[in-house]
Amino acid sequence: MHIHILGICGTFMGSLAQLAKQLGHRVTGSDANVYPPMSTQLEQAGIELIQGYDPIHLQPPYMSAAPDLVVVGNAMSRGNPSVEYVLNQGIPYTSGPQWLRDHVLQGKWVLAVAGTHGKTTTSSMLAWILEYAGMEPGYLIGGVTKNFPTSARIGNTPFFVVEADEYDSAFFDKRSKFVHYNARTVILNNLEFDHADIFPDLAAIQKQFHHLVRTVPNNGLLISPVNDKALAEVIQQGCWTPQQQFAVISDEENQSTEGLTPEWQAKLLATDGSAFAVIHNGEEVANIRWAQTGIHNVNNGLAAIIAARHVGVTPEHSAKALEQFAGVKRRMEVLADIHSIKVYDDFAHHPTAIKTTLAGLRAKVGEQKIIAIIEPRSNTMRMGVHKSELNKSITDADDVLWYQPPNVDWAMDEIVNKSPVPAKLLRDLDELIHCAISISEPNTHIVIMSNGGFGGVHQKLVDHLTKHAL
Repeated sequence: MHIHILGICGTFMGSLAQLAKQLGHRVTGSDANVYPPMSTQLEQAGIELIQGYDPIHLQPPYMSAAPDLVVVGNAMSRGNPSVEYVLNQGIPYTSGPQWLRDHVLQGKWVLAVAGTHGKTTTSSMLAWILEYAGMEPGYLIGGVTKNFPTSARIGNTPFFVVEADEYDSAFFDKRSKFVHYNARTVILNNLEFDHADIFPDLAAIQKQFHHLVRTVPNNGLLISPVNDKALAEVIQQGCWTPQQQFAVISDEENQSTEGLTPEWQAKLLATDGSAFAVIHNGEEVANIRWAQTGIHNVNNGLAAIIAARHVGVTPEHSAKALEQFAGVKRRMEVLADIHSIKVYDDFAHHPTAIKTTLAGLRAKVGEQKIIAIIEPRSNTMRMGVHKSELNKSITDADDVLWYQPPNVDWAMDEIVNKSPVPAKLLRDLDELIHCAISISEPNTHIVIMSNGGFGGVHQKLVDHLTKHAL
């Protein structure tokens, strides 16, 4: 079958394309911007990429014949030339999540990771645990995990790990992607308001999460943190599946959280999260010392351990796997260490993600200087929905450089004027780089936070630091 994918360079659609190729289909795809790293991964898989959405790409002589099926990415909308051509010509089409359900997930034991934060990291951890246990799982992850060569594969066993996004499926299917997956093991990491471009409020997101809860069988498992109010409200709407809850505790805390004693706990053995004990029903069952830091990653790791146990992997074995977990690209990824100045790339796109990431770094580096460079790029951030929370998120930084892109719908001056730490607003990338270098000193940690390419600022900063160091 010839499958053509519209919007192929998105992380989900690009991963899906690789699965289709592994199943033996001829796969082509088009996107408005064909660029690395996804374009490189797709080309290496033998997938033909086309720049733009001209309908001529879908017909002879450009193709020998029209595609047998078009998979439409959720970035596509009515008015797109290729979408209009597909509809007018009556070419069969479907959404990415529906195709995944129909052609990959049927008959699989699906382990799905959902939540506002940590989906990519937690699904990467879970897939790696199962791989380390010799279970050869299939997986689809919306990012590049360093423990695997690709972001998706079919696998050789019934187990399939999927990053379960709450974003809508397609212009013709406004349900969240995750309702398609028929998951048996589900991690609900957390829940906050996000995706303001498609959801009017938190209640609308909670409704979609409850749709997911309704699909989990009663021989499955729901895994969630004990103290997440928004998730608790979702589950209170009705739950027909066994639940296991978890929490992170420090040595000073007692063994309960807000009066509740969850079945699973992670007891911190290091304040930066680099070591913790896994406690199940009051008994220590594993001990982990790993390369990850931050309480958010301890939560992610504990959730992955619980999910893996549901398919037969012991916590002790999971702990050994996580000690070899190499992380995910763009999640506090160290890009360079030049004369004791470290540069990190982080995908933070929400105030909570910014706050937890900086808190984890602060716990690790103590009094050393932290400079945060932040681009409010996500649809929700560009709309200014979270602007009142931004200054609360940066208190662990010593300096913050805010970048105001041309397409941000609100003036960021007020954020800088009311900043609890020294802050500056910049509209020019070169000026931003020079400012970062001018306030750096030995033992400085520069964290670049954006969910996009940020105009190549990452490499430009590294190049300038390298030149300055020579």
